[in-house]
Amino acid sequence: MVKRFLAAVGVVVVVGFAAVVGGYAYWQQRLSAPVTLEEPALYQVPAGAGFNQVVRELESQGFIEDAWAFQLLARVEPERVPRLRVGEYQLTPGMSGLELIALLGSNNVVTYPLTIPEGWTFRQMRELLDSAPKLENRTAELSDDEIMSLLDREGTFPEGWFFPDTYRYHLGMSDVDILGQALSRMEQILEEVWDGRDDDLTIDTPYEALIMASLIERETGAPEERREIAGVFKRRMEQGMRLQTDPTVIYGMGERYEGRITRADLREATPYNTYVIDGMPPTPIALPGRASLEAAVNPLPGETLYFVSRGDGTHHFSRTLREHNNAVNRYIRNR
Repeated sequence: MVKRFLAAVGVVVVVGFAAVVGGYAYWQQRLSAPVTLEEPALYQVPAGAGFNQVVRELESQGFIEDAWAFQLLARVEPERVPRLRVGEYQLTPGMSGLELIALLGSNNVVTYPLTIPEGWTFRQMRELLDSAPKLENRTAELSDDEIMSLLDREGTFPEGWFFPDTYRYHLGMSDVDILGQALSRMEQILEEVWDGRDDDLTIDTPYEALIMASLIERETGAPEERREIAGVFKRRMEQGMRLQTDPTVIYGMGERYEGRITRADLREATPYNTYVIDGMPPTPIALPGRASLEAAVNPLPGETLYFVSRGDGTHHFSRTLREHNNAVNRYIRNR
């Protein structure tokens, strides 16, 4: 090792052994010296940056004092120099220069959370991705169809196909990475849930389960109600009744929806308005979570056919139209 050190520094004359050892020890000391930090700081390894460029930048920003020591390390012991990874890193007081260099080649990049709430639409998800800090945006100018083609799902309508959850990303990742993760999660979870379905269902395919789950997701945020709402929808379909669920009306209105629906909206013939069409809408209307997916394929047995919001996030369920009308008068019309 000392021979390599001598060769690297260009020593060509006979020197005392003590001087050689002293110089080597000093070099190792500079490599192991603590970084000059009093509090944690972020450092970003830019794309395409070489090792020598990075250590010079670390020196110029005051994180290390002796860039030459690390440049020499790259010549003498290249196996100790990691392959740098693009991203942001959290530097902490007390860490040595060698620990800093090792960090910049590790997977310990700074990550940021991005939460897609259950019940959001794909349009809302796209808006969130567009505004996420430090996430490369590759889809802002693309149509929904173009995005699905980019994800190798050409011809697939995107609504419902992205699992709502908290994802983490780091500098250098793009919105396409998040979309791909969410799509894979939904496909995996939908397959798992479909394998555990009840035998007696009014839906025949995993995609119909995805549609049903989106209706359930949009109807309630109360976990204990999801299976009962699924049961209501199942019994209504079995009896040839229309689902008559307001979220489908809202989805069919698109950007025209401004916070309320009118009688005219309920009568408007859109492909999604379940007050007008029979059965379920042609596609999901939101991004359902796992609980709603499980409810869709495991509806609660019973006799209820109607439900109305109590105004507190829960619903009153009724077996007959008369009982339902009384509940509407009580909770909606305040009679």
